[in-house]
Amino acid sequence: MDQLKQSLLDAPIIEKDGYHYFVHPISDGVPMLRPELLREIVIKIIRKAELEDVDKIVTPAAMGIHISTAVSLMTDIPLVVVRKRQYGLDGEVSLSQVTGYSENEMYVNDVYEGDRVLVLDDVLSTGGTLAALTGALEDIGADICDIVCVIKKEGGENKLADDGYHAKTLINVDVVDGEVVVVDDYGDD
Repeated sequence: MDQLKQSLLDAPIIEKDGYHYFVHPISDGVPMLRPELLREIVIKIIRKAELEDVDKIVTPAAMGIHISTAVSLMTDIPLVVVRKRQYGLDGEVSLSQVTGYSENEMYVNDVYEGDRVLVLDDVLSTGGTLAALTGALEDIGADICDIVCVIKKEGGENKLADDGYHAKTLINVDVVDGEVVVVDDYGDD
């Protein structure tokens, strides 16, 4: 994960309402996302994720979309994007997302009872987004085969773990004294 690691070490840090936030092409879309970085990440996800019998990839909008699209293209597994806009379609399920820096309603469409899903996201920080999403998927009756996040930001609560789920990650980092520090080069299995 040399490119991912280096890109994180080079990432600028901003503070938003007391939350230290790294600005990275995977999590923010800026600076520019280079194809070789995305390729490295997608290959690692495909190697790490339990993909056997997965029917759908489920990702929250917006920053999981580019990663999940690339994984979908490489695996031929259909992609479902959990949106921040309500469409009112049959079977739409709402969830309340609470992160370290925002609160939103999100909406799941096209996931049904018995679907076997892989949940993909860019960053696991507080676990708020993924905890809400896994709760909604449970309510639907979907089988969560695996959860993979590219980056885990250490140092805070993890609502996902509190709900009994474990996310695999590609790299674990923390923000210390205004800089990204790599805690685990290989992330969590």
